[in-house]
Amino acid sequence: MTQVNNYHLLHRELAAEDPWRLDGNVFEQERHRQMLRLSLSQRPITNALEVGCAAGAFTEKLAPHCKRLTVIDVVPQAIARTRQRIKESSHINWIVADVQQFSTQQLFDLIVVAEVLYYLEDLAAMRTAVHNLVSMLAPNGHLVFGSALDANCRRWGHVAGAETIIAMLNETLIEVEQFDCRGASANEDCLLSRFRKSSF
Repeated sequence: MTQVNNYHLLHRELAAEDPWRLDGNVFEQERHRQMLRLSLSQRPITNALEVGCAAGAFTEKLAPHCKRLTVIDVVPQAIARTRQRIKESSHINWIVADVQQFSTQQLFDLIVVAEVLYYLEDLAAMRTAVHNLVSMLAPNGHLVFGSALDANCRRWGHVAGAETIIAMLNETLIEVEQFDCRGASANEDCLLSRFRKSSF
């Protein structure tokens, strides 16, 4: 699946009332509970980055715990829907950006990236995105990653999923905790993992 096709796929999926059933599905609610638990393990969160906000279901849960939060998504419609969902957002910086090209001088003590990287075109693009994210993570900062498993991602037409990207993250970060989230259907699987960046 090409990057252009993936971008169009995201646009089509975001047109739904509850894209990816993030609000109404028991599996997705549990996945978000566990993502939030992993994200809050090193409180307080001074400066966080969320990569890929979809329609804001997780952003709404994370935002109250962050002093500052930067939210990026490659699809303008996703940023617009999430901004509309979150009323009090003076501490949130909204940016339409690709995870491979997004750049800032800021360092983040928390980065959350879930169900995003498998939309990238190939393994090289995934590796570029991983290195970009790691470069923006503060020493002793945490990165929370989540994705459907490799097998499901490949079945959906993507290059790779959780196991492949976790291996890439393990090249430069220290994995602290992993959680296997499974639902009732074959499409409901997710590996969640929290990583820490060494201080030296």
